[in-house]
Amino acid sequence: MEDRLRKQMNFILEVDKLKKIGRQTYLSDASRKENDAEHSWHLALMTLLLSEHANTEIDVQKVITMVLIHDIVEIDAGDTYAYDEAAKLSQRAREEKAADRIFNLLPQDQAQKFRAIWEEFEERKTPEALFARTLDNAQPMMLNDATDGRAWREHHVKKSQVMGRNKDTHKGSEKIWEYLESMVNENVRKGNIIDE
Repeated sequence: MEDRLRKQMNFILEVDKLKKIGRQTYLSDASRKENDAEHSWHLALMTLLLSEHANTEIDVQKVITMVLIHDIVEIDAGDTYAYDEAAKLSQRAREEKAADRIFNLLPQDQAQKFRAIWEEFEERKTPEALFARTLDNAQPMMLNDATDGRAWREHHVKKSQVMGRNKDTHKGSEKIWEYLESMVNENVRKGNIIDE
């Protein structure tokens, strides 16, 4: 048991590094950009509050686990910006290598469980993964909207890019996607998203 606890504590210390992984999305007051730990916490809270809007019944605890660990691989792989097509080419390989190292810090049973949940999120097939993906897409959109499209404007984001990234967002929650789609259209109207 002592070795198990030591491994668990070492993993907990390792994932503290998530607090240092910066993202491109600003906080709602636009004072600074968020980090991965803040993003994951926000998604966990969103899961608790918004799970009633999932298209089908979901295991809320599993989704919370999923969103809390989904970006842990970015400790090694770094954050890949949603609209950086060049970085996306190597993203999967970088993240798999990171998953191998980071999850294997845990005792074997927990390493296998966390890795399986991370893979489930990546595969986007189960109701839980689809809902987690919906929230993972919704959260930065909401923050972009709250900051009058600051990150969208800085990166010259086009409507086709936003819609492409969100082509499956409705699969987790039609209601949340309807809300987001109206937000996108309003930001296009304001000029925060380029309408080509």
